[in-house]
Amino acid sequence: MTAGRGTPVVKCLVWDLDDTLWDGVVLEGDDPKPFQQALETLATLDRRGILHAVASRSDPAAVGALLAERGLDEWFCAIQIGWGAKSDAVRRIADVLGIGLDTFAFVDNDPAERAEVEAGLPMVRCYPAEEIPSLPGLPEFQPEHVTQEAAQRRRLYRTEWQRRAAQDEFGSDRSGFLASLDLVMEVRPATEEDLARASELTVRTHQLNSTGITYDVDELRRLGADPDHQVLVARLRDRFGDYGIIGLAVARLTADEWVLRLLLTSCRVASRGAGNALLGHVLRLARADGRRPVAHFVPTDVNRNMLVTLRFAGFEPVGTQDGAMVLEADPERPAPEHRSYIRVISGAW
Repeated sequence: MTAGRGTPVVKCLVWDLDDTLWDGVVLEGDDPKPFQQALETLATLDRRGILHAVASRSDPAAVGALLAERGLDEWFCAIQIGWGAKSDAVRRIADVLGIGLDTFAFVDNDPAERAEVEAGLPMVRCYPAEEIPSLPGLPEFQPEHVTQEAAQRRRLYRTEWQRRAAQDEFGSDRSGFLASLDLVMEVRPATEEDLARASELTVRTHQLNSTGITYDVDELRRLGADPDHQVLVARLRDRFGDYGIIGLAVARLTADEWVLRLLLTSCRVASRGAGNALLGHVLRLARADGRRPVAHFVPTDVNRNMLVTLRFAGFEPVGTQDGAMVLEADPERPAPEHRSYIRVISGAW
């Protein structure tokens, strides 16, 4: 059983430590050992691409040393240890990871701590420690698809920490940092192996980065096999490693138009200019094919940035069709120039 439409799948589970992840309290002089069932839940959810983080009231140095000694620090993509409110810690973790709070869960043995998080962050789902063994069986902890990227998600986010450390070295010189990354985007037709990840992107990706039109796996498979459609995926890498598949574009081909129905990029690469890079490549493909670039856009409460991206690329509104805004780009006029730090290449066709 997987989470239904009204129940977002959990993307990150935030753990209390004392008497929750391990048996004992560090500041009381205990030498706590992790609960075996907690370790099993950590591993099971990690394989499904669900991230783990820590929010604990304790001494950061003592707890950090114990996490490293026990080999537990590798499981977590963000660690907040201190004496402030745990709701504030969860909020900071969401900011660091770039994940919506409505996809967070929190587990703690202390009902007062759970109540504080529930009051401060009512969108975060809270669970008592005794339910840890049963969490993997709950619908909200069961993504519809477990892709290769999902199984590696923890590694990808930990690599992102390294990027953040490098960015700190550049201070306010954002351009210098982006130029130092040696970003390369490969755009190619989706394969059968890509479809689960492509569909996952439409579910996981915040609609801020989307044209507002989505497709499930079966629809993507059908469109990918249809000569009158293009289903493209974009993969991004830099000097630190591979981000995996971070973008998806779906276009309908007519006699004289290249109609972009869906374009989205993962939230975690939005600051790299991935949306502009992918859209620019799509424009070049359309013009090389001798077709007029057209885009369909369905406004939501949060995806205005995608409309700005389309307009900046030279798309102008010309009407509506089936509830979608229709925009066209002049095939004879080059897209406006903007500085990109991403080199885009075409994959196998």
